[in-house]
Amino acid sequence: MIRRTRLAALALSPLLVLAAACGDEAADRGPSRAANGPPKSRAPAPPTATRAPAPGEGSPDPDDLNGDGYRDLLVPVYLGDDPETAEECVGVVYGSADGLDPATHTVHRRGDLGLPPDAPAGGSGGSRLSVDDVVTADLDDDGFPDFVTTAVEPGAAEGTGQERLHVSFGGPRRPVPDPETATVRLPAGDLGVDSLVRGDFDGDGHHDLAAQLRSRTGAADGTLAVLYGPFTRDGDPARTDTGLPYEEGTLAADDIDPSGEPRATALLRNATSDGEQTPNTLFPAHQGTGLSGDVRELQLGNAHAFGDFDGDGRRDVAVGDNGDRNNEPGYETEAPEVDGNATVYPGDGGEPAVLDLPEPPADEDGSYYGPGGFAAADPDGDGRDGLLVSTYEDATLIDGDERVSVLRQGPARTADGVKTPAKHRNARPAGAADFDGDGRDELILHWSPSGLFPLYGQYPTYWWITDGTSTRNKAAFTTTEFAPGP
Repeated sequence: MIRRTRLAALALSPLLVLAAACGDEAADRGPSRAANGPPKSRAPAPPTATRAPAPGEGSPDPDDLNGDGYRDLLVPVYLGDDPETAEECVGVVYGSADGLDPATHTVHRRGDLGLPPDAPAGGSGGSRLSVDDVVTADLDDDGFPDFVTTAVEPGAAEGTGQERLHVSFGGPRRPVPDPETATVRLPAGDLGVDSLVRGDFDGDGHHDLAAQLRSRTGAADGTLAVLYGPFTRDGDPARTDTGLPYEEGTLAADDIDPSGEPRATALLRNATSDGEQTPNTLFPAHQGTGLSGDVRELQLGNAHAFGDFDGDGRRDVAVGDNGDRNNEPGYETEAPEVDGNATVYPGDGGEPAVLDLPEPPADEDGSYYGPGGFAAADPDGDGRDGLLVSTYEDATLIDGDERVSVLRQGPARTADGVKTPAKHRNARPAGAADFDGDGRDELILHWSPSGLFPLYGQYPTYWWITDGTSTRNKAAFTTTEFAPGP
C-alpha cells in the first residue's frame, strides 16, 4: 500500500513557499497563448530591491502582521539550492495599497521566533521551520498577530519530548532580536499536537485556537481541545473546552473576518486518509457560546473550503474530491456521489448542492495522486464566493454557472538548463486574498521545477498574484534571493 502525503497545494492558511529560478526567452517576451487556449503569463523573477515593511498601528486581521491595514502572505523560504535538503524558514511578503509587494519582505529563522535552537519544529527533524507548523493569530489582543509554532521542549530527543505550542508575540516590527515568547497552556497529559488551526469559535472578536492532541496512550485516545482567547502573555487561554467528540483527523476552520466584525467560525475535521476520500465532521459555531458537539456529518472528500458561495451573507462549506485514491485492489475508484464532485452545504441549513468538478486529462486518469484542494475566492467583489479548484491543467474558478480557467506556467527550462515537460509546467492555486484592500480577491498560484511538485505540490518556487481571473498579474516573483536579516 502507498501511504500518501496529503497535498498542501491549497491549504488556505496564509502560509506558503517561495524560491527562485530564471525565465525562458518566450516568457521574457510577455504573455503568449498556451497550447490549451488561455494566454500564459511571463515567468516570475526575484525582486530587484528590498524594502523594510512600514510599522502600522494595529489591525483586527490575523493576516496583517505589521498592522498597517493590508493583508500579508506568509511563505516558506529555502536557504540553499535544493529545497528538499535546505534549511526552511518562514517568510512574510507584505501587502500595500498597490497589492502584495515582493520587495517588502522579511524572513524568520528559528531564533527570530524565539524557538528552541536544538528542537525541530513540528517534530520534522533538522533545522526546517515549515510554514505548515505555524499559525498566526492575535492571542493577546494587542492588534498584532502572533506566531504560534509547534515545537519540542529543548534537550529532548526527537519522538520522546513533550510537544508545545510556542508563541512569539507580534508587533509593528518583525523580526526583533529578542522576541517575547511563551508556551500555550494545553490540557495536562497530552503528548503531541497533530493539527492546529485558528478561529473565533464563539464570535466574541478574540482569536482562538483548536488542536488535535494525541495522548501518550495512543492517537485514538486523543483530545480535541478548543482554547478560547484572549490569552495572557504567559500563554494561558481565557477558557479551554475538551468536551467535543474526538476522532483522528486534520482540522480546518472558517476564516476570521479580516474587518474585525465578530463572526463565529465553524470547525471541520477531515478523517485520516490512506488515499481514499474520507468523512468530514462539521462542528457548528454559535455566537457567545462557541463550538457545539451537535455535529453534522458531511459528504466524503479530502478537499474543503469555507465561504459564502450563494451570496446570502451566511457562511457555507464545500467538501469534495481532491483526486487522491487508495491503491489497494478494488479501491482505485470512489463512489459515484464522491468521484469528481464537490458538495456545497449552505449556511441556512438548506439542501446541499452538488457540483461537477473538471475532469482529469486522459493521461492522468487513474493516478493515485490528486491535483489538490479547494479555496473560496471573490475576485469580482460581488460578495459571492466562487469555488477555486485545483486541476492538473490550471486553476478553475466555479462561480455559479460560470467556469473560468486561470492558467500560469513556469519556464520550459530551469536555471540549470533542465527541461520541464509541458504538462508539468502548469501552476496550481494556493489560495486567494485581498492584498490591496479594494474588496476584490487576488488569486495565489504557485509552481516548482522540483520533480515532487507534479505529485505532491511540494516546494513551490514561482509565485503569481493574479489580477482577478484575468491574464494580468498584480505581482509575479521568485525568492531564492530572499534571505534572513542581520
